[in-house]
Amino acid sequence: MSTRLREPSSDGSPIVEGGLVEFAPAKINLTLAVERRRPDGFHNLASLVAFASIGDELSLAPDDELSLQVTGPFAEAAGAPDANLVLKATRALARRVPNLRQGRFALVKHLPVAAGLGGGSADAAAALRLLAKLNGLALKSAPITKAAQETGSDVPICLFGECRMMSGRGEILGPKLRTPLLSAVLVNPGVQLETARVFAAFAQKGNTNASPRFVPPAPLSPPAKWLTAITRCGNDLESAAIGLAPAVRDASLWLRSQAGCVLARMTGSGTTVFGLFEDELHAAIAAETITTFEPQWWVRNVTLND
Repeated sequence: MSTRLREPSSDGSPIVEGGLVEFAPAKINLTLAVERRRPDGFHNLASLVAFASIGDELSLAPDDELSLQVTGPFAEAAGAPDANLVLKATRALARRVPNLRQGRFALVKHLPVAAGLGGGSADAAAALRLLAKLNGLALKSAPITKAAQETGSDVPICLFGECRMMSGRGEILGPKLRTPLLSAVLVNPGVQLETARVFAAFAQKGNTNASPRFVPPAPLSPPAKWLTAITRCGNDLESAAIGLAPAVRDASLWLRSQAGCVLARMTGSGTTVFGLFEDELHAAIAAETITTFEPQWWVRNVTLND
């Protein structure tokens, strides 16, 4: 993933002048199988992860002092800057790279928080890409890899922003998959869920039968083949999340009722639900319809695997 700005700040929030800029795309778990519990208390996962055409923006201006400014529509929900994963990733890398060049980060927060979109992890990964660029480090180097793993389970997959399988706690990444462009609608009903709460509810339900692992279609298969393969799988956390936040079911039902919707499923630990559509036109109409009837919800028409 190159250092670039994919979307201008729609709310006019400033990006650090003269700084490097990174797009931090939303992470979408198209499938999510929760497997055995590990000795460290975490679960082994198997997930097909894609990235959306919407995300946060992060810039970095070299400076002797490390700092973070957060603006944008979800800045307040992001919490105190000092606890942000951007700074956590930076400090993790600084412990591994003597005299690491750092500086002033500016984050424009477009993605809902605690929504299953991996926004914090995407921001941390963007920070590591910026620091790698500034310090001449390879993204696959040991310091970057270890800092990503230390910062959070989703940070390694977000580091490259490519569609691939993720397993283990999140540290085992499969090869990049040659996937077609998929039309989708993201719907968040305005409810936050902490990942730990969802896993606790999942464990309490005692579900031991994980969804099947995703099996990629043959290379160069058309989108319909990919949609069929994704539909065969599931998200094992969805039932637990719905028990904590019934609005997740409401969002899913809205998507499923739209013309051209092939699949509606929760991403990550919720509460965002994605709908995969036959084509871009159906997705655009669905997003407009849901927004009309649920104006308080966060609804975005996106493409995946761009």
